[in-house]
Amino acid sequence: MKIKLFFIVILFLSCIKADAIQSIRIEENAVLGLNDCIRIALNNSPVVKSSIFNLDIAKFSVGVAKSAYFPSLSLGASYNQSFGERSHNRGSYQTRTLPGFDASLSQLLWNFGKTGANIRMEKFNKIAAEFDFDETVLTTIFNVKLQYYGVLAAKSLMEVEKLNVQINERNYQRTLAYFEEGIRSKIDLVNAEVNLSDSKISLVQAENTYKNAIVSLNNAMYVAYAPEYNIKNTETFNLATPNIPLSLSNIDHYDKLLELPDEISDAAYAVSAEKSDVLQNYVFEKYPYTFEKSVTIAKENRPDLKALNATVKAMRQYVLLTKRQYLPDLRGGVGYSYANMRNYADNSMNVSLNLTTTFNMMQVKHEVDIANTELNMAKNEVDLLNQNLYFDIQSAYIDMIQLEKQIPLLETRVRQTLENLELADGRYAVGLGDYIQLQDARVNYNNAQSSYVQAVYNYNVARATLERQIALPQEETLTVEDVKDYQKDLKKQEKAQTKKSKQIKQKENV
Repeated sequence: MKIKLFFIVILFLSCIKADAIQSIRIEENAVLGLNDCIRIALNNSPVVKSSIFNLDIAKFSVGVAKSAYFPSLSLGASYNQSFGERSHNRGSYQTRTLPGFDASLSQLLWNFGKTGANIRMEKFNKIAAEFDFDETVLTTIFNVKLQYYGVLAAKSLMEVEKLNVQINERNYQRTLAYFEEGIRSKIDLVNAEVNLSDSKISLVQAENTYKNAIVSLNNAMYVAYAPEYNIKNTETFNLATPNIPLSLSNIDHYDKLLELPDEISDAAYAVSAEKSDVLQNYVFEKYPYTFEKSVTIAKENRPDLKALNATVKAMRQYVLLTKRQYLPDLRGGVGYSYANMRNYADNSMNVSLNLTTTFNMMQVKHEVDIANTELNMAKNEVDLLNQNLYFDIQSAYIDMIQLEKQIPLLETRVRQTLENLELADGRYAVGLGDYIQLQDARVNYNNAQSSYVQAVYNYNVARATLERQIALPQEETLTVEDVKDYQKDLKKQEKAQTKKSKQIKQKENV
């Protein structure tokens, strides 16, 4: 049944191109990979949808700017009636004009490049909006990755704490047996009870962290009231448990944590539990680019940098447009009017050619100054982003390389602390070692595993951060072309729905 549900979910998500920007629900017991979660987030995100609306506004603004090349039509109708008194007692009079009509067509012939500058400005603004959309998509993907890795890390640390509880339960059972035989003192038994209680407290805290990590992932995907589902491991975060159930209802029962472990017939210490690796066969491919190459890729790919460069170009056109306010507009027009008087009808036709300009010299001067200042601000933003880009990539690159070197060492440390724990256990069993040495070995082993998991998580975050900084192309993403295709499909669906509604109304009328 789970396999069927898995393929149903994958089939549903594979149709995302046709249903782009439509909210997606998660099926119960579905198995989702990282790309599936990214896909869900991109389609559910209100922030992405807001960027799409901004794209529409930018596109329509270009149309508004181009409309200056089209003629303007003016229509009017009138009705006049007047009353008055004649001088020298000649009586009153009344003049009435029956309804009249007039129409005129005005066309801009030339305005010395003002319209062209305005159109170019809006086109650059549209390009900037497209890059802003790409930036929003990258940010959404990055947020999902962080939360996804957070769930994997929380699950791993929870498994470490469960393992620690098992170790302390075995320690307690063995120490209890030794105490009853008079081999160990009461203080060893009390210490074993305290350590068992502490390990259970740590497990509760780890489960709470895991629960919050699930909430954060659901929030990153914009999925409220999510059912129980599973997520897959990633290549760089391979847990011993292949599928991790995510539920907010099955991890809040702690009754057994308050109980002492059941008595077991064999109180001898067994280390099989500790040998259960939290991370299996952990390998990762080294980052393929040098720092210098990463900076080059970032300057080529970063949507926010491209958006700022487009904004600078738009501001140049705005400065040009502002300066040209001094220049006149050349317009041509043709008009027709009709008036029906009491005794006759008046028809007239006119053709005009006008060269006009209206401006406040002082106002235009200051507007040009403002436009130049805004252009300089836009250029400064580009320079600032270039500098921040360099240092942000440098910081992320250093963090990732450092973790690449640390992870193999921490993995070795886990094996070494496990071996030390086994030796300490053996010494304690034959009376050569004391309980403090055994607990120190246990704590060191537990800390080594936690540090190892945390380093793997930090590495995944650092690598995702670096990929985000250089805007590396993503396997699963959403492009402007996808949005355009969706909008075309949506218009077709609206037309088909309208046609269907008309047909239904016609049948009802018949």
